[in-house]
Amino acid sequence: MFVTPAFAQGAGGAGGAFASFVPLILIFVIMYFLLIRPQQKKVKEHQAMVTALRRGDQVVTQGGIIGKVTKVKEDGEIELEIASGVKVRVVKSTVAQVLSKTAPAAEENE
Repeated sequence: MFVTPAFAQGAGGAGGAFASFVPLILIFVIMYFLLIRPQQKKVKEHQAMVTALRRGDQVVTQGGIIGKVTKVKEDGEIELEIASGVKVRVVKSTVAQVLSKTAPAAEENE
């Protein structure tokens, strides 16, 4: 009349295994939308900002240096003028923010 514990344990089967993975799958989906996807979007925006750098832009590096781009090199570097006559070479990917963009000049198109 009463169900024995051994009989009740065997009744789970394959359905019980899938049901135990549902919370794990839900946690992964939530983590994807809350952490992974926004981070990928942020990286993509940063790469677009770095590739759009050109001479005359005023930028801030991750180290806090504010300067004006004087030269964009092809090997992943830019040259910043941080004071009158003081120029430093900086890796493009260390640019954290563009403060002011320059309008496309006619001299750059020639």
